[in-house]
Amino acid sequence: MQRYNRIVFGLMVMTGVVFSTVPMRPAVADTVVVTADRMLDVVTGRVVQKPQIVITDGRIVAVQSSGASLPEGAGRVELPGITLLPGFIDMHVHLTADPRYSGYRALEFTDNFWTVVGVANARRTLEAGFTTVRNVGSENYDDVAIKQGIEAGFVPGPRIVPATYAIGATGGHCDSTEFPPSFTLPAPAVADGAEAIRATVRKLRKYGAEVIKFCGTGGVLSKTDSVGAQQYSLAEMTALVDEAHALGLRVAVHAHGTAGIKDAIRAGVDTVEHVSLADKEAFALAKQHGTYFSMDIYNDDYILAEGARNGVFAESLAKERQIGRQQRETFRAANAAGVKMVFGTDGGVYPNGDNAKQFVTMVQWGMTPLQAIRAATVTAAEALGRAQDVGEIAVGRYGDLVGVEGDPLVDVAQLQRVTFVMKGGIVVKKDTVPR
Repeated sequence: MQRYNRIVFGLMVMTGVVFSTVPMRPAVADTVVVTADRMLDVVTGRVVQKPQIVITDGRIVAVQSSGASLPEGAGRVELPGITLLPGFIDMHVHLTADPRYSGYRALEFTDNFWTVVGVANARRTLEAGFTTVRNVGSENYDDVAIKQGIEAGFVPGPRIVPATYAIGATGGHCDSTEFPPSFTLPAPAVADGAEAIRATVRKLRKYGAEVIKFCGTGGVLSKTDSVGAQQYSLAEMTALVDEAHALGLRVAVHAHGTAGIKDAIRAGVDTVEHVSLADKEAFALAKQHGTYFSMDIYNDDYILAEGARNGVFAESLAKERQIGRQQRETFRAANAAGVKMVFGTDGGVYPNGDNAKQFVTMVQWGMTPLQAIRAATVTAAEALGRAQDVGEIAVGRYGDLVGVEGDPLVDVAQLQRVTFVMKGGIVVKKDTVPR
């Protein structure tokens, strides 16, 4: 009986029935009203003057004009001189990475060091206006741990859609290829063949993955593979995507090479990451299948400027010189062809928190400011399958707001100078604006 009581008590603690460390929400609805000079409607592209946004229990319940009647007892946040936008979404980050410790330099630290790095990066990313991120690869299920810590209120950070480990083939971009055979490293997501791949998808879902990421071709920062070489067959890709979709998970594929990009689209992936060497056939396939491209076209500048100092392998720098310019040309061509584009930066390859620097690069390479903003809001929300929650300032969505001075449709660089951030109706950042 005593043993039974201990088991029941343990289950009660684990499930939060007793001794919960997380404060309960008050029974009375928590309402805040936000007013500003302007608001960008990312769907229509229209700038709304004098908006008034009412948020209750973290969700938007009304989008009005200033002066409309206010709920009794509502809190007020007044933002004179500010343009409001929805909280930004970055579809490709690695919160538990820091580019200053690249190559073999990363081996100086214990495994759990990277969890601490992720906590710091989560805060920086949120304060930069990115209220939702998709973390497409981390070790030790660290992205799930950080997500849990944020949701429990222990640390600040964005809403995280975790992939946990990225799945890859033996010797491929998602395997460790920089060590001799005498070093045996854990490889929980290295899988070859359809059945092993399916089992790995199930395992990652079991431990918290909300999206599946896999490496379909070689990459830049892996030491020994060819950047464009296909690393999974069409049959293997199809097995992975079918298994993930059956479990209700969307799929992102790391793919630089032309053949791998096209086979991944044929297999049914939801987003293609990097997409450096896509051709016109790949654009047509993406439009036919409704596939989104996520292209990290800012970080080339950082890698080439700082990579050698940070310890990036010489082989990786050579690959970056090979494809960096081509990726930007592909970005311009894909956008002109009408492929659906989302905002993905590969944060962690450059410093997390600098995510908004990519807006300017996207405009330089063919997008309008509105297209770039949509890629990081409404289009990204669609690609996540979470348009009912994020991506717009609209009734029913989370109260995720970003404020900047001036007009980002005229000067998209304003998005690098965020003065106000709110996540779920809670103010994260509110700078004083000079008048």
